[in-house]
Amino acid sequence: MKKMISSENNKKLRNICVFTGSRAEYGLLRWVMQGIKDAPELTLQVVDTGMHLSPEFGMTIREIRTDGFEPDETVEILLSGDTPTAICKSMGLAMIGYGEALQRLTPDMMVLLGDRFETFCIAAAGQVCRVPVAHIHGGETTEGAIDEAFRHSITKMSHLHFASCEAYRQRIIQLGETPDRVFNVGALGVENIRRVPLMERSELAESVGFSLEGPYFLVTFHPVTLEKKLI
Repeated sequence: MKKMISSENNKKLRNICVFTGSRAEYGLLRWVMQGIKDAPELTLQVVDTGMHLSPEFGMTIREIRTDGFEPDETVEILLSGDTPTAICKSMGLAMIGYGEALQRLTPDMMVLLGDRFETFCIAAAGQVCRVPVAHIHGGETTEGAIDEAFRHSITKMSHLHFASCEAYRQRIIQLGETPDRVFNVGALGVENIRRVPLMERSELAESVGFSLEGPYFLVTFHPVTLEKKLI
């Protein structure tokens, strides 16, 4: 009996490092992080970077802490600008900072989501540091944006793939990934919606400062980052 207890206590917990650089992907990763945190055989590690640490973008690291996740590493990378040169400089800072963070954390696996340049940089750092990557939302397309190439590059540097539908799973396999390591798990956003308490119409109208009584349109715009500015 003593040997069995000793054996259980000596089991190595797996360190799972979740990376987040913006409010957009944290909103999808929040419940994945909670599941890792609650799993007795896993230890959650959190790396916060990018817009989370920027007052200009709301210092959203505070939201992460409010949700009960204390970052293990915070890596400052953003410069005061979004020109191609500024982004390239940020990517250089990211590679330096992420490499040092991974050396300190020594995770057994990283969980990455999406296609942003920050995510591409830590995937590349993980490749060099030999940290396996689990990538969420691979196989998708982001037309007209630099993110398109980043997403597929992250796929090629990843070991486990969690696609949001079968078409995207098949695209990942077409990229040469082993089918046994590519899973169609659905979109995390759907699971999150099921957990979010919904506002009453009047509450929503008050929060956005806009009447929702009459007809209206909601329009979103995604920057076309591959297109040069017309002068």
